[in-house]
Amino acid sequence: MRVHGIEPNAQRRLDRVRELLSICGLNPNFADRYPHEMSGGQRQRVGIARALAPEPRVLLLDEPVSALDVSVRAEVMNLLVHLRSELGLAYLFISHDMAMVRQISDRVGVMYLGRIVEEGPAEELLQNPRHPYTRALLSVVPEVEEMEQQILVGEAPDPTLIPPGCRFHPRCPLVASGEAARLGIEERCRGEDLGLEPVGGGAASAHRAACFAVSR
Repeated sequence: MRVHGIEPNAQRRLDRVRELLSICGLNPNFADRYPHEMSGGQRQRVGIARALAPEPRVLLLDEPVSALDVSVRAEVMNLLVHLRSELGLAYLFISHDMAMVRQISDRVGVMYLGRIVEEGPAEELLQNPRHPYTRALLSVVPEVEEMEQQILVGEAPDPTLIPPGCRFHPRCPLVASGEAARLGIEERCRGEDLGLEPVGGGAASAHRAACFAVSR
């Protein structure tokens, strides 16, 4: 609050701190505690309270629950969902945990090597993934029982040495299995960089993917 010049009066600033802590499910007396006197979940709630101090409209949440125990993770996720509704917030939620993504997201963008390779409404994308990388991600989520598990081979390329064409093609199951060659798209996969194209609903579709197999 001092950094952003919010509420110069010390007493009113302390009152606001206690209000923010209460909003985030903590006793206002936590204002007098040091970090080592709190659990991981409590520290995360303090971090959320700090982020809310300047009354933002959008919060960037980068792996906000990844370091927490499962039970605490659920509590913090429920808090985030409540705050979004109560305060009218929008979140940019970044996570490798697809179960968390499913719980909180309205729209999902899947990124590989610095590029969005698929994006669309959350339920549609998660129920009907079209890009091979998205399918591989979801295939290892325990809750997604109907998908055959796909284990990607090789390591992700060096971000400073982006491969030509589709940047996923060195690890793509369609290329490795020969399916891309059968479809007549392997050369394009290896040499052309495709942008996001509508899938499943014509040009007006809100679901888009960067894959030649999908855009054929």
